[in-house]
Amino acid sequence: MREQLAFAFEWQEGALPKSALLAVNCAFLLAGAGAWFAGRHDLSEWLWGAGTALTLVSLATQIGSSLFRGEFGLDLIAALAMGGALILGEYLAGIVIAMMFAGGEALEDFAQRRARHELTALLQRLPRTAACFTGAEFEEIAIEKIQVGDRILVRSGEMLPVDGRLKEGAAMLDESALTGEALPILHRSGEDLMSGSINPGNPFEMLATRTANESTYAGIARLVEAAKTAKAPMSRLADRYALGFLAVTLLLAAAAWLQSGQAARALAVLVIATPCPLILAVPVALISGVSRCASRGILVKGGGALEMLARAKTVMLDKTGTLTDGRARLLEIKVRGDRDPKDVLQMAASIDQGSRHVVACALVAAARERGLFLLPTSDLSELPGSGITGRVNGRQIAVGGWDFIVPRIDTDDFSNEIEIWIRREGTIAIAVVEDGVLAGAFLLADEVRPEAGTVLRQLREAGIQRIVLATGDRADIAESLASFLGIDSIVAEMKPEGKTRLVEREKASAAVMMVGDGVNDAPALAAADVGVAMGARGAAASAEAADVVILVDRLDRLVSAMHIAQRSRRIALQTVYAGMGLSVVGMVFAAFGYLAPIQGALVQEAIDVVAILNALRALGNPLRIGDEKKQLSQQELADLEAEHRNLMAVVDEIRHTSERIKHLPLAEVSERLAELDALLRERLLPHERHDDRVLYPLLRRRLGATHALAGMSRTHMEIRRQVHHLTSLRQAIAFAKPNREQLYEIQRLLHGLEAVVRLHFAQEEEIYRALEAD
Repeated sequence: MREQLAFAFEWQEGALPKSALLAVNCAFLLAGAGAWFAGRHDLSEWLWGAGTALTLVSLATQIGSSLFRGEFGLDLIAALAMGGALILGEYLAGIVIAMMFAGGEALEDFAQRRARHELTALLQRLPRTAACFTGAEFEEIAIEKIQVGDRILVRSGEMLPVDGRLKEGAAMLDESALTGEALPILHRSGEDLMSGSINPGNPFEMLATRTANESTYAGIARLVEAAKTAKAPMSRLADRYALGFLAVTLLLAAAAWLQSGQAARALAVLVIATPCPLILAVPVALISGVSRCASRGILVKGGGALEMLARAKTVMLDKTGTLTDGRARLLEIKVRGDRDPKDVLQMAASIDQGSRHVVACALVAAARERGLFLLPTSDLSELPGSGITGRVNGRQIAVGGWDFIVPRIDTDDFSNEIEIWIRREGTIAIAVVEDGVLAGAFLLADEVRPEAGTVLRQLREAGIQRIVLATGDRADIAESLASFLGIDSIVAEMKPEGKTRLVEREKASAAVMMVGDGVNDAPALAAADVGVAMGARGAAASAEAADVVILVDRLDRLVSAMHIAQRSRRIALQTVYAGMGLSVVGMVFAAFGYLAPIQGALVQEAIDVVAILNALRALGNPLRIGDEKKQLSQQELADLEAEHRNLMAVVDEIRHTSERIKHLPLAEVSERLAELDALLRERLLPHERHDDRVLYPLLRRRLGATHALAGMSRTHMEIRRQVHHLTSLRQAIAFAKPNREQLYEIQRLLHGLEAVVRLHFAQEEEIYRALEAD
């Protein structure tokens, strides 16, 4: 596969013929110049004429091939100019035109190669072999021979040959070529790994979950091939303009000839009109935009998809995996009054590590996120889809759904409370039994992405006029999302064919962008004007059907893709209008005899160089000078988000304490509150103080706004006030048992403090991501 793709790229880009043609023209031009200075004028004219004729034959072949395919372009003007130069004996002008044409082709080729750097780098890194365990030892085998379940050794510095799952321990992987993330990503035992990632650390073992042809990297390579071969509608726009521009050129050339009686003026007009920046700069600008997207972890299948992305006015969004995270995550824990929530979670996750069920994996992930070590287990027995039992530290444990748990417990007040508590819309409940006693339960749900609201607002600011939620979920769940996300229309309980019909209806009024990640989204992605697949964890079918694939699991990259696409389109149009305008001005000067053919050739060459260099601006960062200083680096953003993740255990403890004090003996309430008070003062308040005294002043200086983040500082004051109030209430009950009113006041305070801190963290992360640098 690697050799086939590499050959396809080399053949399509055609670097050798363009370079060879330019080299041949240089040789004829220099040889003719040498003959001229040696006094052999006849030989110099023959050499220049031969070089022009050779280029004309090559160009005529291209034009004939294009006409056979039904395409009509501006290369015809170049052919007329070279043919006219040969007929009129303007051999020097002819070879300069030939040089100009070949040089423009080579310059375009160079620009596109530079613009495609990120894409071609993927193919150059494709591995050929891998170390596979064959039963006795690891042996090097071709990656095509790797089967699902094979044990693979990934050594330091090697690329992961196929998709797999980390066998044990931890691995730090460089995924920058796939996702655009500059920082290495830490993966733990049991997590999925993408082929194409680089292992910069110690060797580790993984189990293959896909064959080479089915893996992430092979799919990306196929998408790269599609991105290389696609032709943009804007490039065809040049062909549509070609007939009109050719007519104007011929009329102006004929008028100049008839008015002056000098065929050289007509030739000069043709020379300046050749070749127009329409056929050079547009593809360069669009492919530069494709490359810019690739550096952000967004793979665009060519300039056509990029242009349509810039023109989209309606966005259709799938729910699961697009607006939501697509994975079950732990929301709440409720345990029996005398139990510690962390102990119950640790016990349940230890048992669940023996299951491959998606909910079990989510519970294990939640325990690891909270820094809990999983305990050794024995006597594991799983009823697929229902639950699992086993022993931990000599205790019999059962973990599963409510129907799986009920026969194993006796009914009491706590079990009745749990049965009501788990009936929450849009959640999954998992209960835990220890030695026949219900210990607690967990609520898990597929949460809305934290950046979803900001992304939808930014899409509207980028020109999106209508946002539609198209989902297979129930209408009540979809409406609950729309109620706070600001979605214009909701269509729920849809099947794949229904989504396709909806796309067709929306296309009747505006260009439609469909965003999804599942196999059921693939038909709608293919039917839309531009389909965008969330490819980090989405189905391969959706990535294959889509025009754009977001390789990093972040919805805000959709906004980045639109901004890049719109900027690339603006630059392409600016280049077209400026280049055509300059050519027309030069043609008028030539028609009045102010420019000779050779001078016209040099002027047009300068116009082409300026046009292509301007088109290459699409590769650059659009930030104004000084704006980059206002942004957060990816390292800074990662550090800030890591601080919040580390503090979530403290926020969870606020909730757990508010629940537990209802069940604790009154004498122990004060002790429990003292532990929470100490935890808040040791971890939460120092973090908020550091933000207020160090981080916020730094951000204000970068932004150049002394009052920026004033609202966030006000929230810090409220957090400190509530913690101080908690301390006062705790001290008030330190020497006497609290009454019901005091307990109610403490619980109300803890619920409010938890809500404020969670909202504050979410707001801060929104601000930090908005300041993230490219």
